Amino acid sequence: MTDRLTTTGSTPPSRVRIVWDWNGTVRDDVADHLAALNATIPDLGGGPVNLETYRAEHRVPIRAFYDQLLGREITDEEWRRGDAAFLAVLDERPVRLREGVRQLMLRLRAGGHGQSLLSLAPHERLVREVHKTGIGGLLERIDGRTGPSVSTKGPALAAHLEALGPDTDPASVVVIGDSLDDAAAALELGAYPVLHTGGLHSAARLATAGVPLVDTLEEAVVVGLAAVRARLGARR
Repeated sequence: MTDRLTTTGSTPPSRVRIVWDWNGTVRDDVADHLAALNATIPDLGGGPVNLETYRAEHRVPIRAFYDQLLGREITDEEWRRGDAAFLAVLDERPVRLREGVRQLMLRLRAGGHGQSLLSLAPHERLVREVHKTGIGGLLERIDGRTGPSVSTKGPALAAHLEALGPDTDPASVVVIGDSLDDAAAALELGAYPVLHTGGLHSAARLATAGVPLVDTLEEAVVVGLAAVRARLGARR
């Protein structure tokens, strides 16, 4: 059987680029985030949060997530203290990749496809975590947040694609993530979003985006590549 991640035929199609999300997507850390939240929120007056509630309510900016869970707006000092405590708990957890993602990335590279990573996590922290896993060399670019928390990924994705070079056509880009914001950012810029159900947002919530929804990253890649190849082929 032909590997659906590689190209066949005498005329290779235009190169497809995968833009990966990190937390909840490439990094398998939903349980870590839940543990960090539950270690942090009691100090702010909140009670324990279960996984169902976490995945139903999670949003960016994260400060708004805290406001929603607590039923009030937290103060600047509470936010600074809570965010520092949350990150401290995450630092104690090992950085785990989602099962099979390294092999998937290697196959994509062998198939001639570009790959990069974009996250709203702090940039230096993101780069450190990615390189701990040994996949940094498979990515053409790694971009995290360099300023304060933001409410949408759209501007970051626009800057990411621009930084990849003038030959980066959004129509040839597949954005793979686990949140409604990943889908919105991709659609805004003309890229093709695919969402997977194993991340920070529930499947029911993701389904409202009206974009392809899959259970594994391998499925996400296969669906995304097929859609972008069809899109590019229709241009000819």
